[in-house]
Amino acid sequence: MVADGSKELKLGFLTTIECPDGALIGGLLVTNHFGRPLEFQCTTPVKPNRTQEVLYGPTLVPFLLGEVIGRTLVEKMNVKPNLVLVEQEQALELQNHISIPVAFLSDIEQIFDENADFICEQVGRNRLRFDAGHQTGKAAIENTSKNIPTDADLGEPFERVREALNEAVKMGSSR
Repeated sequence: MVADGSKELKLGFLTTIECPDGALIGGLLVTNHFGRPLEFQCTTPVKPNRTQEVLYGPTLVPFLLGEVIGRTLVEKMNVKPNLVLVEQEQALELQNHISIPVAFLSDIEQIFDENADFICEQVGRNRLRFDAGHQTGKAAIENTSKNIPTDADLGEPFERVREALNEAVKMGSSR
């Protein structure tokens, strides 16, 4: 249980993989603070057409990762996470479309240009980076980090999500 007596801590792990045809499939795994799965959802393949590629330009990937894939998955979840972690920096766009705090996960060794647009929080051997414009994220990350074991590998659940997505792609191609 979380120290403040609230409901159990739930972490969301959102990532995407690219299919052989260039489409993206996203997956969101919600776990408890021990890393045990509570719920998993994935999208169908999302592939922009050439007109969308031209019109969206450099904003296409953040749009797909944050608004199309990320928001869809969060809205589908019955178990809502307290914090959504992403491993693709462009997926931070999700924060503009949901009320749940979103953080980008990186290794402690990864160097960031320190600027006022992002705030970093160290959690064990992981570093969480989130948009400073969303102040609820800072409090959520500070509270959340107290309930995560210091030796936790927050990157490991992303491996499980990618593996589940690869299985989904295999199952879809065998039909």
